[in-house]
Amino acid sequence: MCKKINILILTLISILAGFECKAVVLPVDSDSVAPEVRLKDVTVSGRSKSRQLKESTFSANAIDIGTAVNRLNTLNDLIGKSAGIRIRREGGVGSDYDLSINGLSGNSIRYFIDGVPIETKGSGMNLDNLPLNIVERVELYKGVVPTYLGSDALGGAVNIVTKKRRNNFLDASYGIGSFHTHSGDITGQVYIPKTAIAVRPTFSINYSKNDYLMKDVEVWSEKDDKYVLADKPRFHDDYLSLFAQLEAGVQDVNWADQFFISFSYSKVHKELQTGAMQNKVYGMAERNSHSANMAARYAKRWKALSARINLSHTWDHSETVDTTYRKYSWDGTYMPSSGNELNNKARTIRIYKRPLTVVNAGLDYELNGHNTFSLNYMLNRNGNDRTDKVDKSFEPSNDVVTKHIVSFTYLQTFFGQRWQTSYFVKNYINSLSIGQTDNSTVTGSSEIDSKTTKNHWGGGVGTRFSFSEKASIKASYEHSVRLPLARELLGNGTTVYPNLTLVPESSNNVNLGIFGNWYFGEVNQISYEANGFIRHVQNYIRATVSEREGMMQYVNEPAIDIKGFDFEISYTWDNKLQILLNGSWSDARDLKKYKSDGNPSATYKNRVPNRPWMFGNAEASYTFRNLTSMSDRLRIGMEYQYIHWYFLNWEAFGAIATKARIPTQHLANISLSYSWHNQRYNISLECNNVFDRLAYDNYMLQKPGRSFAAKFRLYLN
Repeated sequence: MCKKINILILTLISILAGFECKAVVLPVDSDSVAPEVRLKDVTVSGRSKSRQLKESTFSANAIDIGTAVNRLNTLNDLIGKSAGIRIRREGGVGSDYDLSINGLSGNSIRYFIDGVPIETKGSGMNLDNLPLNIVERVELYKGVVPTYLGSDALGGAVNIVTKKRRNNFLDASYGIGSFHTHSGDITGQVYIPKTAIAVRPTFSINYSKNDYLMKDVEVWSEKDDKYVLADKPRFHDDYLSLFAQLEAGVQDVNWADQFFISFSYSKVHKELQTGAMQNKVYGMAERNSHSANMAARYAKRWKALSARINLSHTWDHSETVDTTYRKYSWDGTYMPSSGNELNNKARTIRIYKRPLTVVNAGLDYELNGHNTFSLNYMLNRNGNDRTDKVDKSFEPSNDVVTKHIVSFTYLQTFFGQRWQTSYFVKNYINSLSIGQTDNSTVTGSSEIDSKTTKNHWGGGVGTRFSFSEKASIKASYEHSVRLPLARELLGNGTTVYPNLTLVPESSNNVNLGIFGNWYFGEVNQISYEANGFIRHVQNYIRATVSEREGMMQYVNEPAIDIKGFDFEISYTWDNKLQILLNGSWSDARDLKKYKSDGNPSATYKNRVPNRPWMFGNAEASYTFRNLTSMSDRLRIGMEYQYIHWYFLNWEAFGAIATKARIPTQHLANISLSYSWHNQRYNISLECNNVFDRLAYDNYMLQKPGRSFAAKFRLYLN
């Protein structure tokens, strides 16, 4: 009888927790009487959300935030250490950045918070200033993106999953770092007594002067009567961001599994120090933005049918101030100029109002344990109301970019979920209403219809088969379409010109991967993953730079081929020692054989310039436990990053010996963190770029040198 009761208890635990359960029960003689019965060798195992994602049909990975929240990290810092991921910054804290996944980068990658586009929080919000305290994990999709995100991503997606625990807590932190950097976050959750109502407030602030040293920049020397190379600090690069959000709703009531309403506000102030290249120096221009958002989400499951809907509207307002007729140098001196700083034209205070409406709705129907059907619809409507406070010659205009994406998915599961296959089809509808007609020779406004609506089809299949926990394989194919973003079509009002002639990208993507976990004894674990990919992109959208003006513009390239692979292997011993190594290689080539005039193209089969094509990361950490108490932890960590050199411009142009290139880089970081009182109190110290190496990124823009940071975090549960 006891044996049956024990088995029943374990079965109930496994059902409630969603775990797979293996149990060895101590036999009990039915004729004997025992005062105490003990279970031996009971193993309760479950798959975390991160592991479930890796075992899906997608080429995907997940980063559990864990103890990383104790350090002065940003989401970009964490994501940039993953296999196949490379993040390039244009400067220090708050600077623009470019994220690439398996060879595709920039706007080919989409960003989400709980399945809703991150731009709903405002144009100034990004992975650098989103509070880390609210994040549970980050999902990285390489290539094929699940249809429930409603995305037109071409190269992958980043989905930030926030914490949704059913408990009261307070999480507050403050960090300080080099270059006058400060960061503060506070978030929490309170369940109103005797109700199912939860309230979640969040507040975050980030500030930095970014006054790090620029090495070997040109300044005028009165003594030598010529320009010389010198080391000078950045002098006009202050950054401030504020974010506040209040969310309230209910969970697990009879009419909703989830229903929450949120209100958020963000504000960003950014002084502009350089253009797209660092030889273009600004001293007065700045960009300011503020945004307000109201959103609601609802989810409910009725046996085999489940529904979800997210509604969001954002009022986004940005202002670019460029009213100084000056040309600055890196020593802070300037000369009078005939035009403004950004593009040498008239004084401007350009106002952009870009209201954004997003609807994401879906239905899932589970026919049985082997067949599931999903239908999803995404609406993304972005306005662009342009005015200018001081430039009387500027013609105001109002543009609208609207996207409708409808997708259908069929998921098959066999052999106890060891084999899964997903089939999907998407329809992309793009509607444009363009009002601007100025600067037509640059923007192409005279070459297009002011109002157009076009639709495109895409689809694909993904499959995964698990031989055992030690070895699983997955493969996927997708014909994907990416519609140009408002930033690409309409510019950003500062350093990016509009290009209204852009057409959507399309790509045939193939992914093949293998992954698994090996256990040696009770304390040793090795996890591995390797992926290969091929991308054949038509009308590839990439950024070009005018060296004379320092301005950027997005253009279409007829065809680009990308192929490559990435790998990651990690070792864990006794949950104390952790070692990780990953690497990535990609080869992107221009397939445009002839120019528009019929002559052969000099860049045919050249590697696409200004993009790293080989890089890797290594990490090692050791955690000491119970040093002074039964609940304290001391973690020591080291990180190393390698980036192989690459050309700044096309290989075919100029002599090899004098061709501009971004040099090979070796960067190292160290960190020390200590937590005690069951992780209630946490403190960390770190040093980035330990050896103060000269580090470059986009268009030879220098990144900060050696820096130090400290952070204290309080977590009350």
